[in-house]
Amino acid sequence: MGPWLDGLTTWLSAHPQWLGLAIVLVACTECLAIVGLIVPGTVLLFAIAVLAGNGSLSLGETLLLGYVGGLLGDALSYFTGRHFHQNIRRLPGLRQHPEWIGRAEGYFQRYGIASLLVGRFIGPLRPMLPMVAGMFDMPLLRFIAVSLLAGAGWSVVYLLPGWATGAAMRLPLPEGFWGEAGVLAAGFAVLIGLSISAAWRSRPHGTRLVTAMCMVLLAVVFLGWPHLVHFDQGIMTLVQEHRGLMADEIAVTLTKMGDLRCQLVIAIVLCSLLLAFRQWRQALFALSTLLFTALGNMVMKHVFARARPTVLIDPLSAFSMPSGHSSASFALFLTLGVLAGRGQPPRLRLTWLLLAALPAAAIALSRVYLGAHWPTDILAGSLLACFVCAASLTASQWRQPLPAMAPRVWWVVLPIVAAILVYFATRGFSHSLLRYAY
Repeated sequence: MGPWLDGLTTWLSAHPQWLGLAIVLVACTECLAIVGLIVPGTVLLFAIAVLAGNGSLSLGETLLLGYVGGLLGDALSYFTGRHFHQNIRRLPGLRQHPEWIGRAEGYFQRYGIASLLVGRFIGPLRPMLPMVAGMFDMPLLRFIAVSLLAGAGWSVVYLLPGWATGAAMRLPLPEGFWGEAGVLAAGFAVLIGLSISAAWRSRPHGTRLVTAMCMVLLAVVFLGWPHLVHFDQGIMTLVQEHRGLMADEIAVTLTKMGDLRCQLVIAIVLCSLLLAFRQWRQALFALSTLLFTALGNMVMKHVFARARPTVLIDPLSAFSMPSGHSSASFALFLTLGVLAGRGQPPRLRLTWLLLAALPAAAIALSRVYLGAHWPTDILAGSLLACFVCAASLTASQWRQPLPAMAPRVWWVVLPIVAAILVYFATRGFSHSLLRYAY
């Protein structure tokens, strides 16, 4: 695939006017039934996103084009399944590989709507599930709603890394940026790989290994941030170059979800609901994760006393590290992700954690965008939350695994948590935009 990919990227570099169409087509192919299993769309998307980040397309345009392409692939797959129904097994490709549709069919029958949300991020299932949904006559409006939601997160996860890499290559970043970024990337790659291995193989001491790795990386960031100044400055340069009014509004909306008052209300409501439903062990796990993350953040802010990158009009705190928004949001969403994955197979547990990390990462990144925190501040906050969450899970499962929560509990917890987030995100918007401005 190397020469072919090199030829495509070279041609697109010489003809950037076709780059937008290429993103739509590759994203559509990646989400298209059967074809998405054959064509290496993930690699193509990353390569094309790098070209877009070099200055051809803005981040918003890149994500929107990928989003549209993904939705188009979903729609074609859905209507293919709806047209052929069970006869779809006779299509070329599926006759030779019946396990492709069999795996997606079993996943859809077991998890329903959740399979479309979670399966979007599982490579072998992503292109097949919309077709299976059509094959089983899932209502069109319901499928559209789920596809719109899942596609938004998918476009960010699959296109943002490539676009950011391309933008970073274009800018005159500090000399030591790539070396420092490489060290951090290697550390997080080891942490992610260890977490996947521990969950996939159901190792008895997996959470302890993850806890230890989080602690090591946390210590590295806390003690090494004075030596990561080129990384901090480089990321800030990259982010601030792409500021705009619409992006400012989105960043303020996200950052308000991580404000202390919002997170405190959610923590109290979540733990109270779990206790009301007599989910004793789950409530203890949630309480310990949220409480000790908050206490750890408070202590470490005063120990390191790091100054913020900018002076806000209405500063919430004189100290920057670790980011309270990052630690609080990761603690909350990881807690929900862990609880959602209890009793599920390894692949689904990992996917729930990935989905949980997406809104937390968005809130954390909004702090860097608004100039309220250095990038290492949000890394420290996320690692603190991961460490406390893993340690709390280890303690909760010391003698026996943490049980799964009943679906009826989730149908109460999730709407209430979402309603609180929306309330705080939309409250006093104009004042907040001024408050978080430079």
